[in-house]
Amino acid sequence: MSLLETTIAGQRRGNGHAQVVDELGRAIVSGRYEVGSILPGDDELCAHFGFSRTVLREAMKTLAAKNLVQPKARVGTRILEKSRWNLFDSDVLAWRFEAGLDEDLLVHLGEIRAAFEPEAAALAARRADPADVARLYEIARRLADPSHNKASIAKVDLEFHLAIAEVSKNPFMLSISSLIEAALAISFKLSSPASDPVLISECAANHLAIVDAIAAGDERATRAAMLTVIGVGVDRTRRALRLGS
Repeated sequence: MSLLETTIAGQRRGNGHAQVVDELGRAIVSGRYEVGSILPGDDELCAHFGFSRTVLREAMKTLAAKNLVQPKARVGTRILEKSRWNLFDSDVLAWRFEAGLDEDLLVHLGEIRAAFEPEAAALAARRADPADVARLYEIARRLADPSHNKASIAKVDLEFHLAIAEVSKNPFMLSISSLIEAALAISFKLSSPASDPVLISECAANHLAIVDAIAAGDERATRAAMLTVIGVGVDRTRRALRLGS
């Protein structure tokens, strides 16, 4: 299940392994288990979840792969320092959002997007073929649908930004897809353009400007258009967060 679905719609995965990972991950990131502390033992966790040791061990491997915990023989499973957590991981990002939103988090997400996405767009302007451009136009035009709801417009927006990364033809650009999804999930949950037909139209126009620049092969204009899209989203979300606080 995608980060957009878990953040916007509140849906969660349902199998035993996923349940254990989700509950423990949320508890760690929210601070219910303090950094440096040792998780409860296998017997206690198995009794709590009602799952076998095999399920529990696999869940611990998953959490360790996200750099949240470190198992040690004869010591137990220790919670790692926050600086070790893999914030590029979509689950860790989702748990971070649930733990509480703040303006610093929004700014940091905007900064990392601004560091990567304009360059991805510029590479797309350099490397896109006619089929790539046609695909980007098709996605951008779907953003203009006035019947969009919060979830549907977020999914199309994510599709657009991931398509830009693909068209850049740099495989490393796709490695930040979880960050893009995270930023869009939080933005569209707090303040979605779907609430106003005028905002939907503006959103579509801003994304079409990116494609126009790509089609023209104008790397500078493409960077600027992408920065505008990122900036509009960050500003809209920061205003919504301040009004809600």
